[in-house]
Amino acid sequence: MCLYKVSAPVTRYALRVTIYKILVTNLSVTVLRNCKKITLANYGYCPRVTRYDCKYEKVILTPEKGLNILMKTISILGSTGSIGRQTLEVISAFPEKFRVTGLAAGNNIELLAEQIKKFRPEIVSVGEEKSVKKLKALLGDYRAEIYFGTDGLIKVASYNETELVVLSVVGHIGLLPAIKAIEAGKDIALANKETLVTGGELIDDLLKKRNVNILPVDSEHSAIFQCIAGNSKSNISRILLTASGGPFRYMAPEDFRFITPEDALAHPTWNMGKKVTVDSATLMNKGFEVIEARWLFNVPVDNIHVLIHPQSIVHSLVEFKDKSVMAQLSPPDMRLPIQYALTYPERWDGARFKSLDLLEAGRLEFYPPDTDKFPCLSLAYKSIKEGGTRPAVLNAVNEVAVSAFLEKKLLFNEIPVLISQVLKEHKNQDGKFIEHILQDSEWAMKRAKEILKIV
Repeated sequence: MCLYKVSAPVTRYALRVTIYKILVTNLSVTVLRNCKKITLANYGYCPRVTRYDCKYEKVILTPEKGLNILMKTISILGSTGSIGRQTLEVISAFPEKFRVTGLAAGNNIELLAEQIKKFRPEIVSVGEEKSVKKLKALLGDYRAEIYFGTDGLIKVASYNETELVVLSVVGHIGLLPAIKAIEAGKDIALANKETLVTGGELIDDLLKKRNVNILPVDSEHSAIFQCIAGNSKSNISRILLTASGGPFRYMAPEDFRFITPEDALAHPTWNMGKKVTVDSATLMNKGFEVIEARWLFNVPVDNIHVLIHPQSIVHSLVEFKDKSVMAQLSPPDMRLPIQYALTYPERWDGARFKSLDLLEAGRLEFYPPDTDKFPCLSLAYKSIKEGGTRPAVLNAVNEVAVSAFLEKKLLFNEIPVLISQVLKEHKNQDGKFIEHILQDSEWAMKRAKEILKIV
């Protein structure tokens, strides 16, 4: 047995790299537990690490076999959705570097069962209790811990063996799992806008107390994150969020009432889930991204601007205080920001992705958004400026409105009307408390359904 004395605190990623440098590369080691802030000074040699002794601040090395410490352990919330499926596609390209420890999905049990059989997670969650029995039957002899509902999401998000949580569930249901993941010391690859829209102030306070990273998966926020790498956030002057403009940019507003769900789901450049695709068509998605950017990058909302960019090549731009501007460009492919979030701070091979050919792309256009035609963007700006639980109410009513539109119970042009009406009735509360956020979100959804006469 050899002893490696603990020296200065660093991240878990740096710990893995440090250990890797002192190991025989063709041998495996056991995954370390509860070692978020340690590094190692080499006072000897041993090819295996089995545990970290917190009391005496030392790492015990023994010749026991285990799992490769270089494998990043990942849980995915929303594994059967668009982002979840693409995340698993990226993971499949690097089977020696990732291990899936947890999966959570809603009601697509057949697909979830296929994913479990392939990636063999240790913990799983489904949307409803009745789905547990069905999933067990589909899995046959394979055994995993299976939970359901919000409690199940929380268990997967805070699972002890998980290092990175990919949060890609749709709606404000992602907020509680995000909070519990942060409290458990997990890094988060964030694809769920609603988490920061509804609880940005609360999450911001929590992050100040925890040594965890939020790695943006949205193409726009990933672009900003990459542009500011190596720069202080205090040097940012403006953020320029790009938007495709959706499928109705050239349509006359008087014709919006004739838009069908099928029309709204035909996005010109991106392949996304139904809810986010409708949000893109109303520009509410971009409004949510403004709110998200405010919390991710600590930039005043007045310094966050939206540009319509139909080609979806320039994913966002950052202007620094010296007036230099940096932009991130790539073909529209969500696997790129997903892979960067999974591999951060490294960049891994992307040979399977299409290279950007600017000559083929041709003209790159930029226009200001038309907030008269698309008032959802203005409603989002107004909500974040008012603060408190107003953004949570904005999100809650929008969830009801989009669902009603997809079920053909609400016209496309009535979406912002419903949101505006409920916001006017809302009595704002402090947004730093989870009780206020959940209470006002529940009230807003109930009130929106009352207006629509939906039971």
